[in-house]
Amino acid sequence: MFMKEATITGKVGLHARPATFLIQKANEFNCNIWLEKDERRVNAKSLLGVLSLGVGKDETVRIISDGPDETEAVNTLFELISSDFTE
Repeated sequence: MFMKEATITGKVGLHARPATFLIQKANEFNCNIWLEKDERRVNAKSLLGVLSLGVGKDETVRIISDGPDETEAVNTLFELISSDFTE
């Protein structure tokens, strides 16, 4: 299991468009990936799950992964979030 924390910096938080980018990227990996905010964990490959977290601007999420490509998955999603979804 591998984990990193990332801060959402977009003006409106993790809304539909960046969430879609995150999910598309997460689905490129074979491992299980979750996003966690305030002790609530959701599947990072699920649009409804990610949106249900209600992540706003300057809030922190944990990216957690478990599986064969867990480190690469977490680092890739961390970079996507850090770039404000411009990659």
